[in-house]
Amino acid sequence: MITIAPLLPLWAMITIGIVAALLAGFGLFRQMRGAWPRALALALLVLALANPSFVSENREPLPTIVAIVVDRSQSQLLPERVMQTDAALKELTDRLSKFPRIEPRIVEVRDNGEEESPSTKAFTALNSALSDVSPGRVGGAVFITDGQIHDIPEAGKLPGFNAPVHALITGRPNEFDRRIEVVRAPRFSLVNAQQELTFRVIDEGPPINTPATVTIRINGEEMGSLQAEPGKDTRFDFKLNRAGTNVVDFEVASVPGEVTTTNNQAVQLIDGIRQKLRVLLVSGEPHAGERAWRNLLKSDALVDLVHFTILRPPEKQDGTPINELSLIAFPTRELFVDKIKDFDLIVFDRYQNRGVLPILYYDNIAEYVRKGGALLIAAGPEYSSPNSIADTPLADILPAQPTGQLDEKGFYPRLTDLGKKHPVTRGLEGSESEPPKWGRWFRTIGASDVQGSAVMKGANDDPLLVLNRAGEGRVAMLLSDEGWLWSRGFEGGGPHASLYRRIAYWLMKEPALEEEALTARAAGRNLEITRQTIGDAPGEATVTYPSGKTEKVKLAPSEPGLYKVSVAVGETGLFKVTDGDLSALAHVGALDAPEFKSEISTTATLQPMAEATHGVVARLTKADGSAEPLPQILTVNGNVRIEGNDRMAFRLTSESVLKGIDTLPLFNGLIGLVALLFAASAMWWREGR
Repeated sequence: MITIAPLLPLWAMITIGIVAALLAGFGLFRQMRGAWPRALALALLVLALANPSFVSENREPLPTIVAIVVDRSQSQLLPERVMQTDAALKELTDRLSKFPRIEPRIVEVRDNGEEESPSTKAFTALNSALSDVSPGRVGGAVFITDGQIHDIPEAGKLPGFNAPVHALITGRPNEFDRRIEVVRAPRFSLVNAQQELTFRVIDEGPPINTPATVTIRINGEEMGSLQAEPGKDTRFDFKLNRAGTNVVDFEVASVPGEVTTTNNQAVQLIDGIRQKLRVLLVSGEPHAGERAWRNLLKSDALVDLVHFTILRPPEKQDGTPINELSLIAFPTRELFVDKIKDFDLIVFDRYQNRGVLPILYYDNIAEYVRKGGALLIAAGPEYSSPNSIADTPLADILPAQPTGQLDEKGFYPRLTDLGKKHPVTRGLEGSESEPPKWGRWFRTIGASDVQGSAVMKGANDDPLLVLNRAGEGRVAMLLSDEGWLWSRGFEGGGPHASLYRRIAYWLMKEPALEEEALTARAAGRNLEITRQTIGDAPGEATVTYPSGKTEKVKLAPSEPGLYKVSVAVGETGLFKVTDGDLSALAHVGALDAPEFKSEISTTATLQPMAEATHGVVARLTKADGSAEPLPQILTVNGNVRIEGNDRMAFRLTSESVLKGIDTLPLFNGLIGLVALLFAASAMWWREGR
């Protein structure tokens, strides 16, 4: 190749060229002696000024890139498919190594743990791996997969290069599988309200003709079994018995010979919402503290409060007309006989036995607690009086008995060692310092025979707040009536609202306030485990993965009585965490992730792409499990137009890379000097004749 690099500017070269052409033309036209040698000399002069050079390029051919996309997604983790994938990858790379002009590029597709809804995005990975390669260098792509790819371009849209797309399919051609999926389900549900959802059992592959038995569990507790007809919707009616996140899982019985059982389970998360909590507050007499209880309970949007204050005992006779004794009559029979079961919590605030309630009604209250009810005693001096409710049938369920003593000196309410661990009082604002950062109280009711958990202490380390269980219900006793000092801001006040609310919700069995609890929740692709205990360190918990794998994890102390650990998990699905008798369920990842729906191998998904690019789709295994031979490899120059399933064609590239340039100037040095001397000699010779 000849290139020109003028020694003068372009305008000067044009001017000189025009002048030389005119001079040479004039001489030739007039047939002057020596016109031809002069024309030749002028032409050589112009060429010398143009500085022509002979340029030759040194090029090296580039290798053809063949992408091998290896599917390592969760559907490909079946042992048989892993073996088939590894064997095909080794044989394919060995064969391609015999072609010096082909460079294989292996691309592995895995679940990166960041997707909310895991899926096999093989073409996305392919395009990313080939982003630094020009389309002309790509000789083709080979997918080693089970065919369950979820980002295949639409029919007619090639994958970004003009070369064949081949597929080597793992798994057997006659596979079948049974799976279950939730069709319709509520996202929220009222606690103890009737709800319904719909699920479907799906059979893929050859007909199984086996009935489907589905077991339903709510929060790990089995609710029963149903017979479902595959391919048709099945309805399930249920009630949630607790607020917060509830895990409803369905498991269809496995069928012998099916591909996998990992998709035999479907999970639905439903948030339980409490209806109004009905609380009955009975104040035995007007006092400064009853407003604190009333304001707290009225301020809670979830609480429906019924409050009565006894202003006048029935034995008091002063001639006041009956119709002027009270604004609202105290409906004792309606509250403590007819409708007692409707209340979630009964609070006796400085209440004493003065004949307002018949003795039989105390029996009803005690029985209400034993069957799952909740009772809070906010005690004052009356608890140590002859009219104490400790002398009624309630005595059997009360967590402490009065000693008859009152201590009326100032003290700071403090947490006991047990109270520092108990969820009702743990981390109570101001408790971390000594003395606590809250105001003093000035009365403690003496008590003995304490049962349950004393979580706060008063003067002389006497019990101040006692929590206990009675049958299926719960009882709490606050042995002071001066909590209102905190609400009034005395000496800086204190966390009365937080304390009272925690007591009330513990009594009503709020899961977050259980003394012994194990919870698990998903945080991205991590499993966060929390263990709550008022005992010793719990040690290790066992995590059961959706695949059945188990792992021991050590819980680390976070706060007194609270232990946590975060586990990075590589699987998606329902995880079970156990620690002794406690268990918790958590679902990691999307509930309807494409990766866990269909798991049978198929050639149908990649067939259109292979046909459009003159590729091959071939299985690696026969129906009996024996290996199929890999198709032969054929290299082609130019576009691939061959058809057939016995050969994988790859288009060789014609692209090369420039390694260097050799330049030979034609009019520099000796060559230019000889040419000009020749022209001058010719002119002299002609002029001399």
